[in-house]
Amino acid sequence: MANSIRIIGVPMDLGQSRRGVDMGPSALRYAGLSQRLRKLGHTVEDAGNISVPVRDTLFYEERDGMAFLPAVVQACELMYEEGKKAVAEGAIPLFIGGDHSIAVGTVGGVTHNAPSGLLWIDAHGDFNTPESSPSGNIHGMPLAALMGLGRPELVNLGRPGPKLKASDVIMIGARDLDLEERRLLKENRIGVYTMRAIDERGIAEVVREGLTRLKHLHRIHVSLDMDSLDPTDAPGVGTPVPGGISYREAHLIMEILADTGCVGSIDVVEINPILDERNHTAEIAAELLASLLGKAIL
Repeated sequence: MANSIRIIGVPMDLGQSRRGVDMGPSALRYAGLSQRLRKLGHTVEDAGNISVPVRDTLFYEERDGMAFLPAVVQACELMYEEGKKAVAEGAIPLFIGGDHSIAVGTVGGVTHNAPSGLLWIDAHGDFNTPESSPSGNIHGMPLAALMGLGRPELVNLGRPGPKLKASDVIMIGARDLDLEERRLLKENRIGVYTMRAIDERGIAEVVREGLTRLKHLHRIHVSLDMDSLDPTDAPGVGTPVPGGISYREAHLIMEILADTGCVGSIDVVEINPILDERNHTAEIAAELLASLLGKAIL
């Protein structure tokens, strides 16, 4: 089925210490993302990039271990409004990042008028708070903030309070969780399918069970962190973790999601061209997004 897709670039590397993911949107565009989606029959509008302050122009200030928090909040507020607007206008917003802190704005915005399920595909939980985080990096906190935990500036971004319920969230591919983060995930009853679950049960069973747990919702937001894939397949990411989802498993996730017809919004994050090989990771991301939006083998 043809859709109206609105691409929104988010060149942000403020949520982490490693540089380079601000070039992710350019890498994905260079990989021919728009052309791939148009070939599937979709109407594609590239809305350009959200305005994000350049890191080197900002005064570095430690705020409970989190640098650049005001700039992250400012950018996420813009994303919130763009996501809210796109959904209201009947388009599928496709946010291309950027580090994973963008999800505070993207997920918040697309759930402004109606709830959405969230499929969080990531090697990491991103469920830290400033108190639990060993690094203090904001890109390790967005899911917690969306659940109402952490700094008020993030929790109340766009509208006051949590943007999601535990029953709205499924996490797939986790394999690198901090000690306190594990406790928070269990305490908040987040549905987590680790790599062990995928190894033991297979990716198809895991994804279908996860979708069953989201069946009370009519829309799904897919948040794809490219470090969910094994680094042998996707080397150009800021925080690679061995033992991840394979190339073919990732495509199968996207194909199963496409079959549901419920994907209403997307973000893809953490592509770092500086660490990549000939734009390979962005090419893989573009292929996966095409599968998510309807490209089939037969």
